[in-house]
Amino acid sequence: MLLTGTEQKLDPQDIIVSKTDLKGRIIYANDIFLDIAGYNLREILDKPHNVIRHPLMPRCVFQLLWERLQFGNEIFAYVVNSTKAEDYYWVLAHVTPSMDSKGNVTSYHSNRRAPSGAAIAAITPIYEALVAEEKSHKNAKEGQKAGYRLLMKTLEEKGVSYDEFVLSL
Repeated sequence: MLLTGTEQKLDPQDIIVSKTDLKGRIIYANDIFLDIAGYNLREILDKPHNVIRHPLMPRCVFQLLWERLQFGNEIFAYVVNSTKAEDYYWVLAHVTPSMDSKGNVTSYHSNRRAPSGAAIAAITPIYEALVAEEKSHKNAKEGQKAGYRLLMKTLEEKGVSYDEFVLSL
């Protein structure tokens, strides 16, 4: 995977924390998030969280993420993000819906940690294949659907669920 810029690495003890509203706009970001992404709080508040999405991150993984969250479920995912300076950094994200006392989803909360080098090495060829599939379609929406189908096929061939695969890395 040809990534732009220089890799920025999280310290193993660092935890990136952010919260978004139901539309994915940032309503909270901790200092570690701001430091690694290169933004100040004013620049990032109320912006779509995908402002840090790296162009080589498969869109279909975010489709799966949003499907899970909208049904009130958590998800773990390996994500490569972009910084304001166009560097990149990898994270293992744990994203959960926040709910009110009636069980209605009110926002989303994400904690992200440094992934292992072995996990990045294992996920990279899969993400490369997903991105290639997505880009092989003229229409971005069709590409995302095709990438999602390839992701599900890949998991089926491995005989694991998405969660089992991610947590095994």
